Amino acid sequence: MTIDTWDEIRTAWHVARAGTVSGAAEALGVHHATVIRHVDALEARLGVKLFQRHARGYTPTEAGEALAQVGRTTDEQFAQLAARLRGLSGGIEGDLVVTTVPELCALVVEALAPLMAEHAALNLRLRTDRRVLRLEYGEAHVAIRAGGRPEEPDNVVQLLCRRKTALYAAPAYLEAHGQPESDADLAAHVFVGDDLDESRAPYFRWLMALGARRVVRSNDPYGRLAAMRAGLGLGFLVEGSDVAGLELVLPPRPDWDVPLWLVTHVDLHRTAKVQAAVAALKRGLGA
Repeated sequence: MTIDTWDEIRTAWHVARAGTVSGAAEALGVHHATVIRHVDALEARLGVKLFQRHARGYTPTEAGEALAQVGRTTDEQFAQLAARLRGLSGGIEGDLVVTTVPELCALVVEALAPLMAEHAALNLRLRTDRRVLRLEYGEAHVAIRAGGRPEEPDNVVQLLCRRKTALYAAPAYLEAHGQPESDADLAAHVFVGDDLDESRAPYFRWLMALGARRVVRSNDPYGRLAAMRAGLGLGFLVEGSDVAGLELVLPPRPDWDVPLWLVTHVDLHRTAKVQAAVAALKRGLGA
């Protein structure tokens, strides 16, 4: 198939999503006869039946489901590409999509607040996701990533800063289990940790090398913080975290430091909006 079949594939995707010709026609802004023509032409071109027709509408066959998935993915990528291309020529206005880890949201917002106040036409969209968002697809303009240096191709990667990390616990935990005085003591303690077995955080790697056991896991930083405050275990907190109700157990160590990386895509790096955001984040978070 070639690019001239895209309209037909997109139509088939909308039919699969809506379940009816009329629903797809409304979504696409075309006449229902156009929808039928596109589906019939695509089935003839492929030599397979994409839909079962019945009184209530259209139900995709297995082949129809597979093609609809391609249509959905391609449509999303076209939309992301369009957003990226618009950013190439735009000023400091429109959506500014920034992705980071949840623990850094408050710091990122604080760093970008002066930029937002200066440019009333700029809209901040802050996204946190366990999945690494694809800058090359326009899923975000700027990423602040923690841990190992990002290695995706075609990205501009800059070290933003290193955040110090210390070990904390609730008074109830220390009362029940005692205050650790050495690394040997730590190996016998309970820790609150990430749900991932392969965390990118330097302090989690240190913890695994120590051989300590973790009995409380959460993929959400606020869940880990709640577990620590409930006295379920020791936990690492990055500089700037909310430590209310917790006591410092061990001060920061260099091998616990978390590097933060500022990442932009090469195609958008020099645009006015991205450059303004990069400068604001360096002023607010830079070492």
